[in-house]
Amino acid sequence: MSVNLPLPRADDLLPIAGLQLRAVSAGIRKSNRLDMLVVQFGPTTTMAGVFTQNAFCAAPVLLCRQHLASAPLAWLVNTGCANAGTGEQGRFDALQSCQWLAESLGLQPEQVLPFSTGVILEHLPMQKMQAGIQKATQALQGQAGTAGSTWLEAAQAIMTTDTQPKAASRRIQLKGQTISLTGISKGAGMIRPNMATMLGFVATDLGLEQAHLQALMAKATDLSFNAITVDGDTSTNDSFVCAATGASGLRLTPQDTDWPVFEQAFIDLCQELAQAIVRDGEGATKFITIHVQCAKSSHEARQVAYAIGHSPLVKTAFFASDPNLGRILAAIGYSGVPGLDVSAIELRLNGLLVAQAGGRAASYTEEAGKAAMAESEITVGIDLHRGSHQATVWTCDFSHDYVSINADYRS
Repeated sequence: MSVNLPLPRADDLLPIAGLQLRAVSAGIRKSNRLDMLVVQFGPTTTMAGVFTQNAFCAAPVLLCRQHLASAPLAWLVNTGCANAGTGEQGRFDALQSCQWLAESLGLQPEQVLPFSTGVILEHLPMQKMQAGIQKATQALQGQAGTAGSTWLEAAQAIMTTDTQPKAASRRIQLKGQTISLTGISKGAGMIRPNMATMLGFVATDLGLEQAHLQALMAKATDLSFNAITVDGDTSTNDSFVCAATGASGLRLTPQDTDWPVFEQAFIDLCQELAQAIVRDGEGATKFITIHVQCAKSSHEARQVAYAIGHSPLVKTAFFASDPNLGRILAAIGYSGVPGLDVSAIELRLNGLLVAQAGGRAASYTEEAGKAAMAESEITVGIDLHRGSHQATVWTCDFSHDYVSINADYRS
């Protein structure tokens, strides 16, 4: 069950001109559920992406990195099988899937970006992949007698252990014209994205140069998908891709006066999608914001924040609403920050002063600490008093359900 995460409504998700999408059931792991997504884009589209830094990255990630240079015009996403740890056969299967979709859409195989998520060390069920691609493309081309899918269905089609779909939209005014952005993401476990999230997709009808879009994605990713953790595990399949269709007829560059408006809307959308992953973390009962300020560098601030966010002892204490807050100080101490003066550190919990001058604050009480820990939304504030930099990381607690979900993942 997610933490204060409302279900997205199909009517609230804006259609994006210049693309068609279709979500279908291919029966890859479970029958009668959406598990494949195909998105086709118009010829004016530009794309950019960031991918996992896990050395054991999946076959589709390897192909995506290559295909981005070939002006891609389609996405192919499957859930239920990660196609990771599958060697040369996995790479062949991913490419074969791209070829099937390309043939159906009149594209070249390198114009297809493939994405997979699910169980590692298993090969794609190719007959089901082929049948699913055929079903999806027939629908896109109007051969199946049905309309295209909604963004909500697209979000459902990329889920694995997620308890609910994750999707959001933004509508902004640029140069007197209305521009739309819509994004979806998935992920609930194996989340410590070292670039993005397990899977994230954003589309806009704005026209952008690929280099400008890539730079924007790098900035937005660091402030969103690279600032979350559920369990500290970096996936083999992490991918975050954005498509700018240009269908609005409006083009924008960083030199335009309206660029900051678009940039902020893009970052806000990415942060909402990233936080939704944490709110839907496997077994999560609490959403935790860790804010570190007055550090010597942003890297140092993030080091401290992640040390707290990754600590199983801290996360289980939050689940139990147990103000065993010395665990947070211990995590700060082993974060690896050189020359850390522990006597200068201040720790606050939802604004409650817990520790200062190297120990418990004189005003702190166990009762107040327990009350703060019992909230479903908790902010951990750390002041290092050694510089002017800051960083924010979002995480969740560890519950009994986290173990159960992952123990039963393949059943």
